[in-house]
Amino acid sequence: MLVSRVKNHAIRQHRVLLSLVVLGFLIWRSSSRFWFFRVRVTDMPAVRVEGLNANSSRFTLNGEPIRILGGSMHYFRVPRAYWSDRMVKMKACGLNTVTTYVPWNLHEPERGAFKFHGQLELEAFINEAARVGLWVILRPGPYICAEWDLGGLPSWLLRDKNMKLRTTYPGFTAAVNSYLDKLIPRVVPLQYMKGGPIIAFQVENEYGSYGNDSQYMSFIKEALVSRGIEELLVTSDNRQGLHRGGLKGVLKTINLQKIHPEVLRQLEAAQPDRPMMVMEYWSGWFDVWGGLHHVFEADEMVPVIAELLSQGMSINLYMFHGGTNFGFMGGALGNQPYRPMITSYDYDAPLSEAGDYTPKYHRLRTLFRGYQSDNLPMMPKSQQKKPYKAVTVFQHLSLWEALVYLEKPHHSLRPVNMENLPVNNGNGQAYGYTLYETAITSGGTLNSKNNVRDKALVFVDKVFIGVLDYKTLELAVPDGKGERILSLLVENCGRVNFGKDLNNQRKGLVGDIVLNNTPLRNFNIFSLDMKPDFIERLQSTKQWKSVPKMLTYPAFFQGKLWVSGYPADTFIRLSGWSKGVVFINGQNLGRYWSIGPQQTLYLPGPWLKRGVNQVPPTYLFVRSQACVCGIYTQIGTLNSISCVSKLY
Repeated sequence: MLVSRVKNHAIRQHRVLLSLVVLGFLIWRSSSRFWFFRVRVTDMPAVRVEGLNANSSRFTLNGEPIRILGGSMHYFRVPRAYWSDRMVKMKACGLNTVTTYVPWNLHEPERGAFKFHGQLELEAFINEAARVGLWVILRPGPYICAEWDLGGLPSWLLRDKNMKLRTTYPGFTAAVNSYLDKLIPRVVPLQYMKGGPIIAFQVENEYGSYGNDSQYMSFIKEALVSRGIEELLVTSDNRQGLHRGGLKGVLKTINLQKIHPEVLRQLEAAQPDRPMMVMEYWSGWFDVWGGLHHVFEADEMVPVIAELLSQGMSINLYMFHGGTNFGFMGGALGNQPYRPMITSYDYDAPLSEAGDYTPKYHRLRTLFRGYQSDNLPMMPKSQQKKPYKAVTVFQHLSLWEALVYLEKPHHSLRPVNMENLPVNNGNGQAYGYTLYETAITSGGTLNSKNNVRDKALVFVDKVFIGVLDYKTLELAVPDGKGERILSLLVENCGRVNFGKDLNNQRKGLVGDIVLNNTPLRNFNIFSLDMKPDFIERLQSTKQWKSVPKMLTYPAFFQGKLWVSGYPADTFIRLSGWSKGVVFINGQNLGRYWSIGPQQTLYLPGPWLKRGVNQVPPTYLFVRSQACVCGIYTQIGTLNSISCVSKLY
């Protein structure tokens, strides 16, 4: 095992002592700077007589004119330890408002089981914005898009075969009401007129591009108002949806990246003598696996923003800081072909995925300085990035050996989609992988009938024979003697987050698979949702083996990362690996796929600890000299997981 160690004990003690001294100095300097920052820029009025008002051509707040200079940052995409850092950088750029979505699928992962603590403590995020001196525009959904799995809607909604998402279908509205009963009381006390920083709420999200239920948006509006929301309400639509979106008495806003004069005229004509606002000015764009990394140059972006501001408009940059789709939360594009989102949500935003300044940030700061009556606060230093020694991969456990640590398989005559499996207290499986196994007695042609969602690795008696996905619908099954086990390991690569396909996002096997035109029957179905309890069970087992020369895949691997000194941000590079997910110290860093464009996974320093960090069961299905997931990969050495200091 090649784990970096400090060989000289005396030198190590000296370094630790020095680290503590330096760290103490840095904390004092950091605390002093933020104290100065707070005193200088926090200007929340002591007496509040009127909230954000949109009854004239300019916004007013507490009766005074205000231009909203906002930036989007999602608390669920940024480690909680960094919320303040990112907000302070927003304020230092000249912004006065932060906007965030609220992801229903994280806050209610199982029906009736709510999570509002730790990374998901929304009230803490909002209060931190107030402490820094930022107003908040809250976008509570229930649908949020956001390149997030199912647009933020929980997958258990899809257990209802008749479900109609984003409509007044009773099964959907009942679930929405139950959710908002828990969410809204948490934010009501944080409204502007109650002393908090929330100045506006968005009603749903870009509904003009999706729905034709004429009662739905009124239902969402009433669901907010009846629960105590009193601040300004807005809607948000893109160019195509603007003419169909909106609600009477609710301010319309537009989403765009380039100026189309006719669209701005349309917005102004729809609500004359009311403020004009771009709710989403797209500062970059998202990336999909197998595509190119999108870059929107500062030279193109800044003149557009300057022109919008010169017309007296308010603006919110989507994103100002994108963050990361940790875990399995990235969404997908559903229009043909299916294209899943990468793990990074860098978005080519003014603050990078790791919170670093970019040329866009500096150009925007110069621009926004001209709209400030006071000097901008100082820019805080960026978080340190550090390349560590390579991760030592020293243990291996094949998928087949790991099955005993799962819950007992579900027996079914026909395939059952992931969401309708009888697991997770009757809520089905939301994310991860599902293994379907059945007996066959012959070879021939295996046809998926396009019922694989989204990608299946196919095995006969644990021997890999190929892949079924949206492009490959047939495989040749070799002949053999007697009864054999056919296994299909199906990966949910991410549910569509935008468009007309939301109701069709069930995953796993969603229908029959046929062998020689005969539907297969009698399945054992294993749920591999990769939840923390499974990872902990797997990590604690004594069945792990040393990494052999000849490996079998799919497999789990364990490694160790040695961190000397104070933990710093880093990026995991998986040279030679093909596809899978990486956990470290119990945190799911997200999906990895060698087809790019993303080549590394962001690892925040607060998730590391000094000394040995476990990379526990990292699940990577890769094969040497074989075609998996449509690509070939050559593994040189298993000690090829390195830590570097950049994303791409």
